[in-house]
Amino acid sequence: MMNIGSTICAVATAQGGAISVIRISGPQAIQVTDRIFKPAKGMPFSERAPYSVSYGRIIDSEGSVVDEVVTTLYRAPKSYTGEDCTEIACHGSTYIANRILALLIAAGCCTAQPGEFTQRAFLNGKMDLSQAEAVADLIASTSAATHRLAMNQMRGGFSKELSALRDKLLRLTSLMELELDFSDHEELEFADRSELEQIACNIEQVISRLAESFSVGNAIKNGIPVAIIGETNAGKSTLLNRLLNEDKAIVSDIHGTTRDVIEDTIVINGVMFRFIDTAGIRQTSDVVESIGIERTFRKLEQASIVLWMTDASALSSLDSATATSSLAQLKADILPYCSNKKLIILFNKCDKLTDDQLTDVISLFDDVDAHKLALSAKGGSNMDFLQSMLLECAALPQVSQSDVIVTNARHYEALVRALESIHRVQDGLQCGLSGDFVSQDLRECIHHLSDIVGDVTTDQVLANIFQHFCIGK
Repeated sequence: MMNIGSTICAVATAQGGAISVIRISGPQAIQVTDRIFKPAKGMPFSERAPYSVSYGRIIDSEGSVVDEVVTTLYRAPKSYTGEDCTEIACHGSTYIANRILALLIAAGCCTAQPGEFTQRAFLNGKMDLSQAEAVADLIASTSAATHRLAMNQMRGGFSKELSALRDKLLRLTSLMELELDFSDHEELEFADRSELEQIACNIEQVISRLAESFSVGNAIKNGIPVAIIGETNAGKSTLLNRLLNEDKAIVSDIHGTTRDVIEDTIVINGVMFRFIDTAGIRQTSDVVESIGIERTFRKLEQASIVLWMTDASALSSLDSATATSSLAQLKADILPYCSNKKLIILFNKCDKLTDDQLTDVISLFDDVDAHKLALSAKGGSNMDFLQSMLLECAALPQVSQSDVIVTNARHYEALVRALESIHRVQDGLQCGLSGDFVSQDLRECIHHLSDIVGDVTTDQVLANIFQHFCIGK
């Protein structure tokens, strides 16, 4: 992936702003910049002190002025990448930025690949791999919670936890291997088994806590999945549009309008929810609509919170026996998928009913353990109550910038493997297993934890991680 030993350049800012920043890094970064940038006054750019900012002009090969810019100089190793770096702040014209990139490439630069600046920072020891991955999370943060978690990880909070864990593991490993080295001297005892078991127990508790935090971290990072389900024409798409404050889903009186899954996210009081509008549940001979209904049940399995939307006015128009009968099959279809999930039953179009009629409709669901709320998706009534109910069901803990919560699936997988290894260590110690077998499991545990920070990471893993970064970072 990387242009090893080369000098790279890329636009490091998004299009559409008043200013574009072009980043250059590598052994010739300062010299290449010096070839196209002429300071307005004073010494040449390449002779200037680090962290200095210079105003001047970008000049092309024919001596024409491309733009008036501000250029910043960083000298190795005190830069983001650990290499010589420069940054050119030009006017935010795509044409100007591309002209400057073309001049840099003609002067000896290569175009940077996605994430190549951060990858060089990792390889040059400016940050470990978990911190490098946090850079992408920080850029993608959409709420205060995701920002706090990414900042903590980027500043080394997670790395410190892992470092403390590895220190404990190394102490345990050294005690085990000392016993092996002096196995001929039975009178020597470096640590009794109860002490070793206690150390292993402490390690297991920390790894378990970190692994278990992934469920919270994943919800914070990717949004809590909320499935909106119910019969056709119950108002699911209207509710989604109301929540998103835009016409995301098609709204129609025709049954079966929504035939595929529609997803979008919103942030409520700092918590991101990922809403999933699904096809209405009903018996149908339409092949396409049937596929949509099948997808509804698949999405229902993935949701943490289920919003079951009912048309209260339609139910009220039926006599009690007919309403009970029509709901029986729907309950049988939906409720098995709601086990271990937070369920909210929404009685839509409540503005069309009297209080007594609404009470009768709600009583039809007395046998269902769920939160219940009457609202009007079209009119917008009780939407504040729904948001409060969603926050209550989410039950996410308050996250501070010092909290260590795992949000990365790769980290979670490594922690699970480390947990399996330390469990084998605990079992081996309790069963009096030979020290060499226990030491092997200890080394495996250290290996998995080291994989998180990049001590044992392969080039293929690095490529998979950094290819998802934006260009310029």
